[in-house]
Amino acid sequence: MTATVQAVARITAAPDGRGGTALPRLTGDGPLALRRTTHPDPAAAQVTLVGAMAAPLGGDRLRIEVHVRSGATLRVTSAAATVSLPGRVPAPAHYDLDLRVDHGGTLEWLPEPVIAAAGSELRMTTTVHLTGTARLLLREEQILGRRSEPPGRLTTQLTLRHNSETLLHQQTDLGPGAPGWDGPAVLSTHRALGQLLHYDASLPSAAPELLNAPPAEAALLPLADGAAVLLTAAAPDGLQLRRALQHKLTDRLVR
Repeated sequence: MTATVQAVARITAAPDGRGGTALPRLTGDGPLALRRTTHPDPAAAQVTLVGAMAAPLGGDRLRIEVHVRSGATLRVTSAAATVSLPGRVPAPAHYDLDLRVDHGGTLEWLPEPVIAAAGSELRMTTTVHLTGTARLLLREEQILGRRSEPPGRLTTQLTLRHNSETLLHQQTDLGPGAPGWDGPAVLSTHRALGQLLHYDASLPSAAPELLNAPPAEAALLPLADGAAVLLTAAAPDGLQLRRALQHKLTDRLVR
């Protein structure tokens, strides 16, 4: 049997006792290489995910675990897009994110897009656990196919829990074989989909709003407890998607 890759990366952020944020755990293997980079705020830490090899391929299983402790501030970015590629193993790849933020902690999860290349199949799950006054800014961007190529299959699941209460649980299934994914009720002619999820109990509640951000289509939706808002956008390509996601929440970004 052809070998596949199984890799786990773990990040723990904690106060350093001097007004900053330390990284007592920063480990990654296989394609998940982690590098501490510079955050503009001296009180915060920043980690950049660097792809050390081509992944995920068919059959691969990748996982990232993040824990932000009380009083710590962490931003996670990536050096480049994550490209899902077909592999020799006729099985989907799996990419799981487990993000935990304790009371008084802040996490900004701002990676580059996930691209489903032609012939690939990726199943991606993101689970966020928040406690108390934890704050979160999370961006997800999914692009179907590289330039001038057919899309791959991309199934994603996003779950947000606060104090063990589920505030959001949604799944999207896009690409060849997914029912109705390119119909008028889902993406239609668009090939990029994204979410910007923001949780901050100190900010005023938002009202539902359809946004005017052509050629993208976007909507801002408050979640059940009023502290969380979800901005969802669909666009023809990744550039227009990024512009749409940045269009509305500028004044609500985590500082």
